Amino acid sequence: MTGPPPRGSDSISPTAHYTGAVWSRNGMSTPELSTGLGRLSFNSLRPTMAISGALGGVTLEQFLLARHRLIDHLLGAAIAAGRISQVLEIAAGMSPRGWRFARDHGPEIDYIEADLAAMAARKRVALERANSLTEHHRVVDIDALSDTGPNSIGAITAGLDPERGLAVITEGLIAYLDLNGVLGLWRRTATALAGFPDGFYLSDLHLGNENSGPATWAFKLALGAFVRGEVELHFDTAAEAEAALLDCGFAGATLHRPVDFADRVEVSGKGAELVRVIEASP
Repeated sequence: MTGPPPRGSDSISPTAHYTGAVWSRNGMSTPELSTGLGRLSFNSLRPTMAISGALGGVTLEQFLLARHRLIDHLLGAAIAAGRISQVLEIAAGMSPRGWRFARDHGPEIDYIEADLAAMAARKRVALERANSLTEHHRVVDIDALSDTGPNSIGAITAGLDPERGLAVITEGLIAYLDLNGVLGLWRRTATALAGFPDGFYLSDLHLGNENSGPATWAFKLALGAFVRGEVELHFDTAAEAEAALLDCGFAGATLHRPVDFADRVEVSGKGAELVRVIEASP
């Protein structure tokens, strides 16, 4: 990136540590991906989350687990169907998804985790300690907000096998970018995916008309304070978001509700009702 970083680029790191603690607490991770900072962050937010729950609102844990499990489900189904054998997870942070999918699928898939240089270096060390890194599971530096350069989305996907299906994931990233940042990310992702025989994009998204009311407002305020910036709600409705995805070059886009997958994915709490999972294809 040139010039000052866009709002949100320096606030993703603490949330990555926090979510690492959430995955660990729920038996979804390996100890190497749980950090002291993550545990400290989780414990420091306990009182705020308790207040949110008491007001009838949501907790971070509820919607984090709902979105994570649904993305896992959609990705796993695509791999099982033979559609996808390459995964690029952008802003992977301390997510255990790469570790789990690499463990479960081995050389059947190539899993590439990507993040800003400092976080990527930390993740690389953690995965080395977990004995997870192989030629089929690696960590790379990425500048997802850049159109060009060796660390751009296009440059990284250009090094993958163009004969195999690709999934691109950006869990936990969109809310911390401004609208121009989101639209640029979507355009670059759609362009990259168009070079593969099959593929899709998965991400989480919060909608304005599903995140209103005093309790949700208090939750958003607390989350914004944690990530050191206002949490962006770029679209009011699913139709608006889907139209924006099509404008960015995707041929199809659906915003899934985790609660609609309750027969296949474990979801609980109001938080599961306030997050959507994007599935978009080029």
